[in-house]
Amino acid sequence: MAEMNLRELCEQRERESLSPYACLAADTKGRARDEEKCPMRTDFQRDRDRIIHCKALRRLMHKTQVFISPEGDHYRTRLTHTLEVAQIARTIARALRLNEDLTEAIALGHDLGHTPFGHCGERTLNELYPEGFAHNVHSLRVVDTLENNPKGLNLCFEVRDGIVNHVSGAKACTLEGDIVRFADRIAYINHDIDDAIRGGVLTLGQIPTGLLDRLGRTHSGRINTMIMAIVSKSADRPEILMDEGVYRDMLDLRTVMFEKVYRSERAVREEEKAKHILTFLYEYYVEHPDRMPDEYLASLFRDGPERTVCDYISGMTDRYAIARFTQLTVPRSWQLV
Repeated sequence: MAEMNLRELCEQRERESLSPYACLAADTKGRARDEEKCPMRTDFQRDRDRIIHCKALRRLMHKTQVFISPEGDHYRTRLTHTLEVAQIARTIARALRLNEDLTEAIALGHDLGHTPFGHCGERTLNELYPEGFAHNVHSLRVVDTLENNPKGLNLCFEVRDGIVNHVSGAKACTLEGDIVRFADRIAYINHDIDDAIRGGVLTLGQIPTGLLDRLGRTHSGRINTMIMAIVSKSADRPEILMDEGVYRDMLDLRTVMFEKVYRSERAVREEEKAKHILTFLYEYYVEHPDRMPDEYLASLFRDGPERTVCDYISGMTDRYAIARFTQLTVPRSWQLV
């Protein structure tokens, strides 16, 4: 019998140690294009590494999470949000003996298609682009097509499924994908509270005392409560659930955030500016598609101007979108000789 390589040993350990409800790397439904197996890494580990090294992940560093162009180094960005989701999701997966590598790959890839200026940017492109725009669907387009255009990252079916189904109301084909859906909500509700308090938009006193008493009065305390509510409810079960009481409290906390932060006068005022920038850029490049960077010109013939412009703008960072808008609308200074 031939000696097993490192990947095969890892696959064997998964079979021996993970829950019967875990998705095993050896049982993946595979990739759109067949590839030779890596001798060291499982397919899910390989997918995680491809996402970590892709350009779309690096751009998340300069994309808004909630606060547009915040002054300060400690506010979350779309990248730090992604890291927090991955950490929470891995903790839950490990506790339930599910596949941590698959969970991490989905978590790292779940927001790759997000626009500049957060959900304001998403809503704006959804209004402008005739076929509509949703960041989870576009995240799948990023990994399938736009990275290494047009080859994509050629990720496994289970990773792709988890990425597109991480939003509320969706259902992933794996428990690992369902974990990321919960982890995304746990992460953003809690870190948005932290950022809102730091920015002077919210105080703990504006959150009902009962919610704080039950969920926790600290950032880490609330996260721990929510994680434990999933682990205790989902242990040895073929589904990912959260304790009903904690789930209701989490949704109530989310409602508070919409009322006090996401729909606040300050947020709406900045979002109008962001919407103006993206609307101008979309209309300008649809009218002048040849003025996009050369790497997008080949897509014009394949996908048409509106789809290509949508891809271009959704991939922009906040500061790049502002720079392009400024370049196109603000007169340049010049000197007389």
